Amino acid sequence: MGIMWVVPITGVVAIIFALYLAVNVLKRDAGTEKMQEIGGTILEGAMAFLKRQYSTIGILSLVVAALVGWVLGGLSGSQELERINMTAFGLGWRTSVAFLAGAFCSSISGFIGMYISVKSNVRCAAAAQTGGLSEAIKVALRGGAVSGFLIVSLSLLGVTLMYYLYGGDPAITPELIVGFGFGASFVALFAQLGGGIYTKAADMGADLVGKVEAGIPEDDPRNPAVIADLVGDNVGDCAGRGADLFESTAAENIGAMILGIALYKFTGNVAWVLFPLVVRAFGLIASMIGIIAVRGKEGENPMTSLNRGYFVAIGLSLIGMYVGIETTLNNFWLFLAGAVGILTSVVIVFVTQYYTESSHRPVQSIAQASRTGPATNIVAGTAVGFETTLATSLIIGAALLISYALGNLTGLVGGGAFGTAVATMGMLMTCPYILSMDTFGPITDNANGIIEMAGIGGSVRAVTDKLDAVGNTTKALTKGYAMVSAGLAAFLLFQAYLDRVGFLRGEAADQIKVVNLARVEVFVGALLAAMLVYLFSSMAIRAVGKTAGKIIEEVRRQFKADPGIMAGTSRPDYARAVDITAKAGLREMMAPGLLAVGLPIAVGVIFKFIPGYDAAMTVAAILMVGTITGIMMASFMNNGGGAWDNAKKMIESGEFKDEEGNVIGKGTPTHAAAVVGDTVGDPFKDTAGPSLHVLVKLLSTITLVLAPLFI
Repeated sequence: MGIMWVVPITGVVAIIFALYLAVNVLKRDAGTEKMQEIGGTILEGAMAFLKRQYSTIGILSLVVAALVGWVLGGLSGSQELERINMTAFGLGWRTSVAFLAGAFCSSISGFIGMYISVKSNVRCAAAAQTGGLSEAIKVALRGGAVSGFLIVSLSLLGVTLMYYLYGGDPAITPELIVGFGFGASFVALFAQLGGGIYTKAADMGADLVGKVEAGIPEDDPRNPAVIADLVGDNVGDCAGRGADLFESTAAENIGAMILGIALYKFTGNVAWVLFPLVVRAFGLIASMIGIIAVRGKEGENPMTSLNRGYFVAIGLSLIGMYVGIETTLNNFWLFLAGAVGILTSVVIVFVTQYYTESSHRPVQSIAQASRTGPATNIVAGTAVGFETTLATSLIIGAALLISYALGNLTGLVGGGAFGTAVATMGMLMTCPYILSMDTFGPITDNANGIIEMAGIGGSVRAVTDKLDAVGNTTKALTKGYAMVSAGLAAFLLFQAYLDRVGFLRGEAADQIKVVNLARVEVFVGALLAAMLVYLFSSMAIRAVGKTAGKIIEEVRRQFKADPGIMAGTSRPDYARAVDITAKAGLREMMAPGLLAVGLPIAVGVIFKFIPGYDAAMTVAAILMVGTITGIMMASFMNNGGGAWDNAKKMIESGEFKDEEGNVIGKGTPTHAAAVVGDTVGDPFKDTAGPSLHVLVKLLSTITLVLAPLFI
């Protein structure tokens, strides 16, 4: 395919662009000696946690890779694999190697992105001090873009390299590289869980003892948990979300390539298999130009500056989608399907802003409810979270229906499913830009904390407060974007699973399209899938609560043991709080992570050995219903948690007033109620909710990889 050259060239250019941004940020002023000391402490804690976390994940990955290779290798004599000559391709060892490659790329992209993020926070704080709002925006966004572009380019180059290393046969190779997506999903789940448990436990401990009990400001240097809290922003929102979106782009590329196999066999055009890689490359180009286009202006809402660059990326993505379609598939209906996906990303960004920005009704209603105490605050926040599922389901449903109909207009067998795949590819074209905005959040949050701990106030604190509030919104946007992209991709990957099962069974592409809920084993599989989402969420939230309890006890102990801490004459033991959080977070991530990996495998194996039951279709039910339930639960948690957080920030900023126009701010019972509500929402929006995105896609990749086991 002639245009395929754009893929490796764009991938390499994106890495060079990320390195340029990293150098540009790192050469900037790092602020005062005190600011650099605080930044160094945050970096030390973050790197120590990640080294410990990835060592644990690395051991688990090696064990899983060996088991996958052994299981699939043991199926080498099966009738299904012999019939399609899959044995000759070394399915077992190739899948294991692909798994490890995906796990490694996911780990390294999250690690590097987090490192640059931590290095950017102190430079963002210094820029706010010397260059004002516009320079601070530039530093934070460019620091975040390092992570965004590294992750997407490594995903693109990784899938491309695996495709050609494994023979480049469009009829077989996509089936052999599904392990790459599984490895990425596996690492992402544990990275998101471990980082999410860490960050929210530290945040809750710091807030409840510091703000509510001791009455000291957020990020006050007297709080022993404040460094752990700032570290958590990076290991959860940078490394965790980075691994999440790395596996999104990898798994969805591979799923779309598998869907393209049937169309390749029907038309003889290899572009049906390679098109997902081409459109990802055009998305990188569009996002690079979007980042360059961002120019902050003094007095302007920082969100307006970020939206300006986003719309540049959107416009160029539409052009890139058209060029990609015209030069590969030459089908205008599929261009329209891709445009549906691109526009869906715009809609979800603004819907999420509506539910999480203080200028709109949902957040204002939570702030108003805080006037009558924590109970009414929690009731209002819960209602807002549940309400958001309406918009989520309508957006995903409309995008799928329209793109499927447009795909059907191509007149090709399987065209409808491929139309949804193109829509998913379109939505993910701006993934590098969205991920840059996500990492913008923890950078500005850390910058605000550094300014507070360094004792700098006045106009500088006003700048970082504004950036922190916007960063909270950008983090919520990314979660909404990841959630809806997971919904679109779920249908794509579900179709890919059915195609893979049909491929292994030797059935025609349209023979295995019915997952019959009237069959008892399929209904039970669906029931277990819904249970998995609720139990997984319960375990993740409970893990945050248990870990936060340890931090609360430690902060209280230090305040009691050394009165000089509150007097400002003694330095808290930050390292002990960091260490307690890290150990507890890593220990608590194991159970929910292993549950997510183990349940679909266990169900598939059990039903395989019960006569008369169809194990492959039972697993399909787990995939389908687990996805739907997971998306709805994630919508509730992400948006509800974000609204709770910004209701608290609205009160702290002095924006909230009573009927007479009097400001209701910090230190009031209303503020205390809002802090309680925020701590309820914290594990929702930063631990369980984002982890559900990964769970949904892990269900897809694990079933794709192990489909031979269930047949």
